[in-house]
Amino acid sequence: MKPGSVHELREPNENPGHLQEPESVGSILMEAKDVKSSIVIADSQFLIVEALKNLLVGQYFIRNVVNCKSDLQTILKSDPPRILIIDHLLLDFEGINDLKEIKESFPALTIIIIINSITRDELKELFNLGINNILHKNANQEELFSCLKDAERGKKYFSDIFLDLIIDLDEKRVFSGELNQLTASETEIVRLIAQGMTTKEIAAQKFLSFHTVMTHRRNILRKLGVSNASELIMYAVSSGIIDTIEYNI
Repeated sequence: MKPGSVHELREPNENPGHLQEPESVGSILMEAKDVKSSIVIADSQFLIVEALKNLLVGQYFIRNVVNCKSDLQTILKSDPPRILIIDHLLLDFEGINDLKEIKESFPALTIIIIINSITRDELKELFNLGINNILHKNANQEELFSCLKDAERGKKYFSDIFLDLIIDLDEKRVFSGELNQLTASETEIVRLIAQGMTTKEIAAQKFLSFHTVMTHRRNILRKLGVSNASELIMYAVSSGIIDTIEYNI
């Protein structure tokens, strides 16, 4: 072949002029199942970035790691990922408006804020932008993957450590569902969850099977229209099912 010429790649058994047999539906579904969500990490803390990369490798496709606003903008414009994990306070952002610009320019982008600390006003601004996935940097592996899973499904996730701030922001928040939808047993299980008890511990205390408690938990989440234990505790506190002092973070 001459240098610079275009070479058309063919399968070894491809016969020009004849139609190839279509791929089976099963193989197409298998390929779709194997596609990993792409992630861009935007953070200037070396240890945090390396920890995220090591935890996510194999489960997600780490497209890029950036530590400044200009590099992030370049990546997003050229090939936006499915998920952006970002500590906006450690990048050279001028303020919350930079995040707003990203949200407006890339509406399909899921943003996860990973941060050490945040004020009530900052949290409110994030909520107003529609950013509802906020992870503390001391989160463990289970919390990280729970956050990613909820984010991919369009659900909200936030670390328990931010719970007090969220309750203060909206003490009168009303979730879908009514209190009278819960049975006495379900209400008691809500209280035990708020006290930090695991499903196994609740089952032992209530003399119920593990499966029965899991069924109760699913029913409670469905009835109250919440997605996880954090939202459930928010609901329980704001609606008066439990007192603020009853739950443990």
